[in-house]
Amino acid sequence: MRGGWIGAALSAGVVMAMAGAPSAQQANPVQPSIIKDDDNSTAPVIVTPQQPTKPPGKKTKTAAPKVEADPALDARDQLAPSQVQQQMPGAVAQPTAAPARKPAATPAVDAAAPQAAAAGKQPGREAKVVACSGVFGKNSSHLKLAMIYETRNVDFSQVDAGSGNTAMASVLFAKDPKRRLEVWWNKPESRSDTHLIVINGQSTWTAPGNIRLGLTLAEVEKLNHKPFKLLGFNKDNVAAGSDWNGGAMTTLPGGCKLGISMHADPKATAEAVGALAADKEFSSDDPAMRAVNPRVSEILIGY
Repeated sequence: MRGGWIGAALSAGVVMAMAGAPSAQQANPVQPSIIKDDDNSTAPVIVTPQQPTKPPGKKTKTAAPKVEADPALDARDQLAPSQVQQQMPGAVAQPTAAPARKPAATPAVDAAAPQAAAAGKQPGREAKVVACSGVFGKNSSHLKLAMIYETRNVDFSQVDAGSGNTAMASVLFAKDPKRRLEVWWNKPESRSDTHLIVINGQSTWTAPGNIRLGLTLAEVEKLNHKPFKLLGFNKDNVAAGSDWNGGAMTTLPGGCKLGISMHADPKATAEAVGALAADKEFSSDDPAMRAVNPRVSEILIGY
């Protein structure tokens, strides 16, 4: 079925068009004078006491001078001994140094991060949306896919081309059914020049226009903004879209074309499916087509 649909979609044009510490300092205390009365004179004689001579090489303590009261002064003007013999203040404690701060740990760098950042994605968290540009544009290649999704996630292998035929294509996440995506090339030898992008099986990729696997006729009509046309069911109970009927899916940014295949509901009777022959074209709002309740089973984005 895919072979006929691909040929019709991409060559004949019948198919519909397909993100310091302060230290205390002490000034030398001023030595007070001792006042002594002289019997032979009425004026007081001021005698300055002599400082005792220190023996060389020995440290001696200097006795504090004795203060005698001056009878000529009022008691309130006398120096008290406690004012002369002041104790030295205790040593000031040195401030404790702040503990050294450990340098912040340098976060590990993912080798794939620069490539993913260029595509606006995080490794392993790629947006599963196909656009008709960038890595899925017309001028893409296997190498570009590997740069974005990492080499280990992109294989070049045989894929089903329908009617028992196979083709070589780049397959993203081949071992993960929900992230699997096929990219076929116009130049298989150089794995370049996008020809077709296929979404099928259990894949959760979204095609341009928000088309996804599992949508019903009514849901596809809503995205297209109007009913579309499709051929009847083949022997595998698959109907291929044939014309978007001028709806939103007719012309897509980037110049790609969009095609879909729909599988009849397994609960539909053979008679109901058989009445919708593969060689005839039907509208998506046809009551007979709605009765078998088909859902999108494959999406093709071609150039």
